[in-house]
Amino acid sequence: MQVVKTEVIEYATQVINAEIAEARKLLGRLEDNFAQAVSHIVNCQSKIIVSGIGKSGHIGKKLAATLASTGSPAFFVHPAEALHGDLGMITKGDLVILISNSGESAEFKTMLPILKERGISIIGMTGNTSSHLAQNSDCVVNIAIDSEACPLGLAPTSSAVNTLIMGDALAITAMKIRKFDSIDFAQSHPAGALGAKLLTTVGNVISEFEHNAICQPEQSLAEAISVLCESGKGLIAICRQTMLVGVFTDGDLRRALANGAVLADKIEQHMTTNGRQTSARVKAYDALSLMLDNAISALPVINERDECVGVISISDIHRRGIK
Repeated sequence: MQVVKTEVIEYATQVINAEIAEARKLLGRLEDNFAQAVSHIVNCQSKIIVSGIGKSGHIGKKLAATLASTGSPAFFVHPAEALHGDLGMITKGDLVILISNSGESAEFKTMLPILKERGISIIGMTGNTSSHLAQNSDCVVNIAIDSEACPLGLAPTSSAVNTLIMGDALAITAMKIRKFDSIDFAQSHPAGALGAKLLTTVGNVISEFEHNAICQPEQSLAEAISVLCESGKGLIAICRQTMLVGVFTDGDLRRALANGAVLADKIEQHMTTNGRQTSARVKAYDALSLMLDNAISALPVINERDECVGVISISDIHRRGIK
């Protein structure tokens, strides 16, 4: 079959415009019922269970995942599985979100009286506000459309998009109301670059990659050069016992040699004082930003007792997947 580019673009444009047009209608439905649904989510002290069948089920799984990752403990239960034992997962104090465009799902008609008997709050997401689901829900989120983007009016397209959008609106509004922040979000996403960026502290990094990068001020320039080369950080901390008094860098070495320094000199003669430093409690990403903003490659690290515990470099942080 020959595919004509102009036809492809025309048809795709029609689909997108149709879905956008139906989605815009959702703005007029952000009313009392929507606010009530958000209140149910924010005030739920137990679990949120999302259920739907067919395309509504696919969207429901995504909604449950979004709720769970934004501070509202949630999971998805398939209606058929619910009727064959998984209703036991739903207990008093839970909140149930049932999704059905028609609102006449046979499975929900069986589930609803059981849920109501247990005193469980129900949010119905439906395109039919006169349906059985709507009549038996504590609040109804209206996802109605006038027509699907499918030219046959059969494949759930605009209705699925509306469900997705309204679900995101519920989850993210609840997230903002409970002041769920980036650190809270990272607690649910500890793996990968996001978790590394938001959770890893300088102390976490130096505990894994720390080398001996500290000299005492009375040590010789020769000894300091040896430590500088061994650490490979481009900077070593100069400490009197445990307290930071200065740093010695590759640049300090070049300047010392240019000014006629000899290897027997004490390193305190050539160190830089009052330089930048960071805390072991600081996020590694913030330490990285500080180094990049100031065109430096490493920083001495201070603990809560103001003791120098090591040196962190840009490459140390990069090895933790933080860019």
